[in-house]
Parts: sequence; structure tokens; C-alpha cells
Amino acid sequence: MPQLKKDATGRLATIGDLLGSAFAGLAVGAAVLLVFETVLALTGLGAFGESNGWLVLILPVWLFVEEFRAEGFGAHRIMVGALAIGFGVAAGMTVAGLVAGVAPALVSGGSGALTGTVVYCLVWFYGLRWLSHRSG
Repeated sequence: MPQLKKDATGRLATIGDLLGSAFAGLAVGAAVLLVFETVLALTGLGAFGESNGWLVLILPVWLFVEEFRAEGFGAHRIMVGALAIGFGVAAGMTVAGLVAGVAPALVSGGSGALTGTVVYCLVWFYGLRWLSHRSG
């Protein structure tokens, strides 16, 4: 299994590592949520697919918080973090809203979570590098 590359500050060094780690977190979250949904459906406590698919974001958000902490202090991390959250939430909510009309909450929330994660990763990774390159 390949090792994740980290830079001197402890952040993931490549976009592939960041996206791969985020996708792994989404996959684990989705697996746990599907097991939870199955148990609820089999016990008669709810219909399958009624849980909020946004719950799969728990591990990716943890990754994002750790990346934010590893960046260190400075206005650039606040600005890029806010932009990444804003664009990620906007894109994720848009996709979830479009899918909500044709799919259960589990699928619409999960698709929104996936979209928001990808957008967040791209804005965070490339935004930090662009700002650090611009500031010297």
C-alpha cells in the first residue's frame, strides 16, 4: 500500500493524496451509513433510504480540519478555508437539490456530499498553493 506524501508542515503534498483520503473517508462513511440503514429497515424502525446522506461527510470533515490545523497560522488559511467551504457547500447543495426530486434522501445527500468534497479539495489545495506562491 503506497504511503501518503506529506510536506514539511504535515499537510498532504499532492492533490491525489488529498482526494484519495477524502474519497476513502466518504467510502467508509457510506458503508457505515448503509449498514445503519439496513439495520433500521430490517427492524422496522424506518424505510431504507430515509437517513440523511450528508452523514457520510464525517470522516472527510475530520480530514479537512486536520489539513487546516497543519497549515499553521495566517490569514491565507482562513481565506482559502472559507472559500473552500462556501464553494463546496454551494456545489453540494445544488447537486443535492437537483437529485432530491428523483432519489431518496440517502442518495441526494450522498451525491451532494461527494460533490462538495471534490470542490472543497480542489479549492483548498490549489488555493493555498496559489496564495503561498503569490505571497512569496
